Amino acid sequence: MRELSTAQRVERSITKTYRNTIWNPFIRAVKQYELLQPNDRVAVCISGGKDSMLLAKLMQMLRRYSDFPFELEYIVMDPGYDAVNRSKIEENARLLEIPVTIFETDIFDIADRAEKYPCYLCARMRRGHLYKKAQELGCNKIALGHHLSDVIETTVLSLFYGSQLQGMMPKLHSKNYVGMELIRPLYCVREEDILKWRSYNNLEFIACACKVTRKIAHSEDGMGDSKRQEVKLLLKELKKTNPNIENSIFNAIHNVHIDTFPGYKTKGDNHSFLEGYGDR
Repeated sequence: MRELSTAQRVERSITKTYRNTIWNPFIRAVKQYELLQPNDRVAVCISGGKDSMLLAKLMQMLRRYSDFPFELEYIVMDPGYDAVNRSKIEENARLLEIPVTIFETDIFDIADRAEKYPCYLCARMRRGHLYKKAQELGCNKIALGHHLSDVIETTVLSLFYGSQLQGMMPKLHSKNYVGMELIRPLYCVREEDILKWRSYNNLEFIACACKVTRKIAHSEDGMGDSKRQEVKLLLKELKKTNPNIENSIFNAIHNVHIDTFPGYKTKGDNHSFLEGYGDR
């Protein structure tokens, strides 16, 4: 029997070992949120981490099996990786047989000089560069690797530290790039299952690789000033007594009862329950 390549073994693990925890939730998100339409041209954005590399492989497999045609571009933005991380991304792309297009920016240097909110600045600049490159390649969508755990953590973060109930959408139109749309095909996939898939296939991916992340990794509590990491650890503790807590939060953002809130915000405008209250 012919020996399978690394890419073939990885694909087999997705359709067999992790069919119920990765492949099916991925397909469910694509269908439920209508993330793809015929003749889309999607830029799959790869950072080099486990989430984006898995996303690239899933999108590649979906295109192969899809009932309708769509095109893919696999783009890697190098924000200032060191030689080791850059080499690791290129090596993994070869192993997984993902034909990547790499382009350089100086985002890490700019964000590192920022006195306040370097992660926010980095994220905004990354998004802008990705949209621009995607447009250059003739794409109408970009796909990012945010997963279900990111969705839940963002919801909790906004409640605890943002004084608002705010989620993360499975897709949204770009405000600055006309005709462009962002999609999140891993929306229903749990991070813990991505970690299991990575270990099962003996794959090694890069972490964020920025200086801020390194500071967090070397802090005494392993969190530094990262509120997201703090929430991640909190949810991990809560799962010990309530294993269903992630499902509860995820289902809650799909089942918001606006009529029970004294105020809400839509399309940038604030509204009060008092509006029309006397007419009820």
